[in-house]
Parts: sequence; C-alpha cells; structure tokens
Amino acid sequence: MTRELSSASKAQRGNREFVLEAVRQSGLAVRHASDQLRADPEIALQAVRQNGRALEFVSDDLRGNRKIVLAAVGKWAIALKFASSELRDDREIALRAVRKWGVALKHASPRLKADPEVVAAAVKRNSAAVKYASDKSLAKVQAAGVGRQLGTGAVSLSRGPQETSK
Repeated sequence: MTRELSSASKAQRGNREFVLEAVRQSGLAVRHASDQLRADPEIALQAVRQNGRALEFVSDDLRGNRKIVLAAVGKWAIALKFASSELRDDREIALRAVRKWGVALKHASPRLKADPEVVAAAVKRNSAAVKYASDKSLAKVQAAGVGRQLGTGAVSLSRGPQETSK
C-alpha cells in the first residue's frame, strides 16, 4: 500500500511507522511529516537515501549530520545546497558532490572553491563548474592542464570578464 503523506491526517503525519514507510517510497514525502519526525535521524536518512533532495525538508539540526548529508549528496549532488555551512566546508562531502555533478561546486564553501583538488574534480566532471571556482584555484587547475583532459567543448577554462570569482 502506498503511503501518501500529502493527504494524510495529522495523526498519520506524526506516526513514525507510517512516515518511515512513506519516505521509503518517496523521500520527498518527508516534507509532509510532523516537525518531530522531520528531526528523526532514521527517517531523514531513509528519505535522503531515496531522494537526496529530501535534505531540504529535514530539520536544520539534521542538515548538519555528516552521515545524512553524505547520503544526500551521494544521491543528488545539489543537496549540498541544503547542508549546514559547516558541512558545505567539509572536503569529503564537497568532493563527493562535485564528482557526481561538477556544478555542485556552486554550493561549496569559499574555502573549498579555492581548493585546487576540489575545483579540478568539479571541472573534470563538468567544465561549467569553472565559473564557481576562485581565481587562485582556477589558475592552479589551468596550470595542471585539467582543461586539456576534458575533451569536446572544454578546450579552454577561461571565464568571461563578468564571471570572475574571488
């Protein structure tokens, strides 16, 4: 039986087993769960494992839970956007996100946008990530020749004058 939280009663939205089953079927269902259950680590983990975007709807505290955020960005790289600022500055989490989709670099911390390894991983995955890299890290990536490794459509890693990042 499908557990549909959007049309569920208040009692069902607060019923742990009902919500757990619902998020196993659709991670985004967590947005309709009670506040208490959106703060439940097991429910949040199940939700992001099913759909990484579910991180947007879990409690703020759980957006700072490393295990939950790693699972979310492993499923949907842009979930990095919804992670706590501390975890957007976590190198392992940022690398996982940019290796999945390079443009996730947009949501990494300024420190990691300046990290040559993180930037290189992002640009290798998607050359459009270059516009989110710091100038300093971009210079290092260009010097390492990452752009030449990208293939078709990625001959140059230069940005237009209005696209510079500090």
